Amino acid sequence: MPRRNFYSIVMVGAVSLFCWQASQGAKPKDEMMELYGVFVDAVEHVEANYVRPVNRRELLESALKGMLQNLDPHSSYINTSEWKQFRRQIEGRFGGIGIQVGMDSEANRLKVIAPMVGTPAYEAGVLAGDLIMDIDGQSTEGMNPDKAVEVLTGRPGTSVKLNVLHEGEDKGETLTMSRAIIDVPSVLGDKRKPDDSWDFMLDKEKKIGYIRITSFIQNTTEELKRALAELKSEGMKALVLDLRDNPGGLLGAAVEISDLFVDEGLIVSTKGRNTISKTYEAQKEGTYEGFPIAILINRNSASAAEIVSACLQDHDRAQIVGDRSYGKGSVQNIIELEDGNSVLKLTVASYLRPSGKNIHRFKDAKEKDEWGVSPNAGLKVELTPQQYVSWATDRRNRDLVTFGKRKPKAADAEKSKTDAEKPKADAEKPNKPEKEFADLQLDKALEVVKEKLEVPIAKK
Repeated sequence: MPRRNFYSIVMVGAVSLFCWQASQGAKPKDEMMELYGVFVDAVEHVEANYVRPVNRRELLESALKGMLQNLDPHSSYINTSEWKQFRRQIEGRFGGIGIQVGMDSEANRLKVIAPMVGTPAYEAGVLAGDLIMDIDGQSTEGMNPDKAVEVLTGRPGTSVKLNVLHEGEDKGETLTMSRAIIDVPSVLGDKRKPDDSWDFMLDKEKKIGYIRITSFIQNTTEELKRALAELKSEGMKALVLDLRDNPGGLLGAAVEISDLFVDEGLIVSTKGRNTISKTYEAQKEGTYEGFPIAILINRNSASAAEIVSACLQDHDRAQIVGDRSYGKGSVQNIIELEDGNSVLKLTVASYLRPSGKNIHRFKDAKEKDEWGVSPNAGLKVELTPQQYVSWATDRRNRDLVTFGKRKPKAADAEKSKTDAEKPKADAEKPNKPEKEFADLQLDKALEVVKEKLEVPIAKK
């Protein structure tokens, strides 16, 4: 980048920021220009004296990323290549291994928010809450989530190795997977029918439906409507909506889905320092009524998942079961730079529940503070790290019946070979049946809706 262009960028930024600061009654022009002068001086010293040649654009992008990362984990600068990947995630179709990552501030490592069902990462055994220690031997210490997206994506069919540390474990596990085009549904059931479609009716006798939403993307609302229509045609009398390990997604999808279950009143509002406050209201048309709902959440339920659960809880439309949610209640705006070739993803506002209470967990928030979504009284079912891993593993294994089971590890293959070589008499001994996993949180949700079925819902 020619020096005159670099100075132009810096000066345009300085003038723009000064105008904004002046409108806020902030620091005078001379101080702002002085600060920009410090930045330019620092860049010139690095360019001239660093032990190896440096790329000026990379310096500028690094400075932007560092500035935004220091604000909060959700604000970032996204360059041209990263912006393409980001858009694919929103659209629900992209190349990679199928995980959403954030930053664990304590470990200074990448943390898996959620693996998407049916993706290479999911099938390989990556779990929500895992710390990613390295990617193809490259340490993730201090790595920005946006940089991780760049590293993890690639040509379909190419291999990538992750060393992950599961919650409650002391030793990492290396998992190998192949990149693929990620195109998965976001609305799932608990088990599948013989024809491979999801069976959304969990309790056929009592007509209790079960719908699992794994993320909020562009087509989630239409997928959910189809599932609800199927359940209604089968005489559904109650519903369990599972939002566990749902990292969120599009605000619009969260509003639309909340509107399916609430016939009037506020769904969510946003409030920022320098943005116009917005409110989203429910509409009567198209509302699904007349049946009790229990919503399952856990500590990995975030953002859009929290909007839906908070809305239905505040309107007494659903009972919340499980564990306290993540507390990601901030709004990010996409601000285009360079004619849309790069963008700022900047936190500009916070979500507020219909009750007016806060959702977002700020850096200095304590457990006693107001944030996230908590289960209704008496409905908290907290899992230990070991119980969570067991639940996630059981959930994945049941999904893999259809999506394709993992290839056995070398140790498992050797064990199978040894077993095959055992005397026939041993082989004929009956195998001890595996103990079926008990989903304590789902059991509590079923208990809640069954109790509600005993008491007719009062009509408005």
